[in-house]
Amino acid sequence: MDSEKKVRTWLPLWISIGIALGIFIGSKYTQFGRSGASQGVGKIDAVLNYVRESYVDTVNMRQLVEDALPNIIRQLDPHSEYFSAADMKRVNEDLEGHFSGIGVSFYVLRDTIVVTSIVPGGPSEAAGIMPWDRIVRVNDTIVAGTKIQNEDVLRKLRGEKGSEVKLGIRRNNQSDLLYITVTRGDIPMSSVNAAYMLTDKIGFIKLGRNFGFNTFSEFISAISKLKSQGAGSFMIDLRGNAGGSLDIVVAMVNEFLHKGDLIVYAEGRNFPRTDNYANGSGTCKEDDVIVLVDELSASASEIFAGAIQDHDRGLVIGRRTFGKGLVQSQRNFPDGSAVRLTVARYYTASGRSIQRGYEKGKYDEYELDAINRYIEGDYINVDTASNNLIPTKTLGGRTVYGGDGIMPDIFVARDTTGINSYYNALVNNRLDEMYAMVYSDMYRDRLSSFDTWQNLYKYLLQQPLLLNLVSFADNNGIRKRPYYIQESGELLENTMYAYIVRNFFGEEAFWSAYYKEDPLIKKGIELIEKGKASHEAVINEAYNNKR
Repeated sequence: MDSEKKVRTWLPLWISIGIALGIFIGSKYTQFGRSGASQGVGKIDAVLNYVRESYVDTVNMRQLVEDALPNIIRQLDPHSEYFSAADMKRVNEDLEGHFSGIGVSFYVLRDTIVVTSIVPGGPSEAAGIMPWDRIVRVNDTIVAGTKIQNEDVLRKLRGEKGSEVKLGIRRNNQSDLLYITVTRGDIPMSSVNAAYMLTDKIGFIKLGRNFGFNTFSEFISAISKLKSQGAGSFMIDLRGNAGGSLDIVVAMVNEFLHKGDLIVYAEGRNFPRTDNYANGSGTCKEDDVIVLVDELSASASEIFAGAIQDHDRGLVIGRRTFGKGLVQSQRNFPDGSAVRLTVARYYTASGRSIQRGYEKGKYDEYELDAINRYIEGDYINVDTASNNLIPTKTLGGRTVYGGDGIMPDIFVARDTTGINSYYNALVNNRLDEMYAMVYSDMYRDRLSSFDTWQNLYKYLLQQPLLLNLVSFADNNGIRKRPYYIQESGELLENTMYAYIVRNFFGEEAFWSAYYKEDPLIKKGIELIEKGKASHEAVINEAYNNKR
């Protein structure tokens, strides 16, 4: 009896101890390892392991990491970035200045791939592809009439160097397809879009979207070409250029500066100050120079403009630049992906930081800055943010501003003449470009008969292109609005002329036609012809302003 009483007395205690011990052991097993899990990296590893081992469904861990990494890196600043292997391949193509493909320019017209030009000496020229050929089949796939997009075309036509692609071509509306096999090869990507003479003495060089590894050699070739045509002054157009390689832009600025001139320096928390100087080998050290910039000029473009400005070497005209002055260091993964991490900031020779302000995590607002500036009127008035910029002195004593991009020496408002809701509707739907292609295709025998783009341009001036475009747009859902059409007519005509010229004479002719009435170029010509773009003139202007 006593023993049964003792059991009844102690049984609840043992049960309680057993439950407590179970909870303790269970809690130990449900905790992540303490050695490092309290640290950020350890937590990430622990969570990924937990998902892999215990999640209810099978998870593609590789894809989970690929989806997570961009968001993690993006939290640091607006320009630190993770690139997948596929993205990295495209980035490298832009920087390296070439890709592997068949060597054609094309336009997708009414769901059909139309070849508009052939890269000279490229694979398509060797295989017999001709402008205005229609690509109907790629290997065994019909691509005509499939609502194919430009990205789809690129994926099908590009590929490994030496690989073959079989194209089904329709030529001159013939019913039977012509089958041509093209062996892919290296196709150059030009980063100097145009180099031509504005006047008998002024050479113009238009840079493309970025600075790649081939940009300097193309730039030097452009300078040499223009000097042979009599250029003694240069206008460098960096509008819309998003930057690129530091070494390339340093080499380009070097052409205009004297030995020992500081071009740019970089400095960061664990990144010792690194200076880049001109070596004195430049070929344009005594030539007048003007740099054109706008709100989309960024990074290397800003380094170029800032160096010219800080050394009073010439004039920067246009609108305040984007403000990207962060230095990225890249580390690659074995699978071809990579991380670019911000490690320092760029500073101009006068000590100005190029980078504009940003708030961590609010990068959508940062990316929309160009639109916000437009809404606030920055593009038609002297930049409203200039009151918040940090003033500093150039080496010649002029006041310039930093901390928020490069503020130009001379502000030129964005030309908004003719930009209204009707114009925006046509352009946003690319109907102006589409009609230019339709017109070029319809009258290609006549249009291809002109020996120069100037003669073609004169012919186009006599044609009822605007009326035709308005009817074309009406048939595509943009109704006629007579007042707005009259207001935007000249701008729409000029754009169409340029597109049509490009279809027959290429990229340089396009920019020559497109920029015929450009206000920044007109202002630049005026400044050079009045002798205000030389080093001496810029210094004298600063001296006179201080008196």
